[in-house]
Amino acid sequence: MEIPKIHESEYRFCLILWEQEPVSAAQLAKLCLAQLGWKRTTTYTVIKRLGERGVLKNENGIVTSLVSKDEAQACEIDELVEKKFEGSLPAFVAAFTKRQDLSREDLDEVQRMIDRIRKGGAQ
Repeated sequence: MEIPKIHESEYRFCLILWEQEPVSAAQLAKLCLAQLGWKRTTTYTVIKRLGERGVLKNENGIVTSLVSKDEAQACEIDELVEKKFEGSLPAFVAAFTKRQDLSREDLDEVQRMIDRIRKGGAQ
């Protein structure tokens, strides 16, 4: 299944949804007003748009996601690597690590991920 594109403002909305789901559309509108400064109509428009694209469903006023946070993030990373690094994960990692101070714990965690992948295990 291809993950639908989630634009930046929609992603901020989805962060609220993922934290609260299942949540009523009315409660979601209140949360978006408080956290994003959105009017109720804006929230309902985003719910409708994301529902049409298959990102979420709104059944009887209860909103739940159809795309997980992990799926959305993975899709964004795939797109970034493809667009900016010509599909090269090593080029992406090299660019990322040039600008980051990675702690020993971060490096150890990355090494554990690599070790799991090499053994054929899940990430």
